[in-house]
Amino acid sequence: MIVDNLANAANYYNLHPLFEKAFEFIGKLDINNVETGTTEIDGNLLKATIAEAKLKPAGEAKLETHKRFIDIQIPVTKAEMFGWKSLSSLSQPKEGYDVNNDIEFFDDDPSTFVTLVPGEFIIFSPEDGHAPLIGEGEIKKIIIKVAVI
Repeated sequence: MIVDNLANAANYYNLHPLFEKAFEFIGKLDINNVETGTTEIDGNLLKATIAEAKLKPAGEAKLETHKRFIDIQIPVTKAEMFGWKSLSSLSQPKEGYDVNNDIEFFDDDPSTFVTLVPGEFIIFSPEDGHAPLIGEGEIKKIIIKVAVI
């Protein structure tokens, strides 16, 4: 898991060949007026979803993992809390891996929580169990899916 400010995104370009393209896409958005929907940035390798969602209490947020994609998540309209626990420590799979949606849920409790505010981002690798959308009210956020290559 990596947490930082969007102003420092260039520090992470060398971690994945598509990170620069992902953050350049974000940089071109009118982030305060961005419309919901999904955009393919680089075919099946890189896509962005602008979503509106209801936040929930920490106890209702389930840890999830992905095998084929890295998540870059950015809150747009308000703070969002995320739960985290290393995949190697997860022991309570809920229903198994859904290959079509590249997601597996777990009933484990997060080992730590981090809160992001607009202007910050978080990167979750396949080794990061993460529970997004913790808080109160509704949020608009950006989720970038970066293929593991």
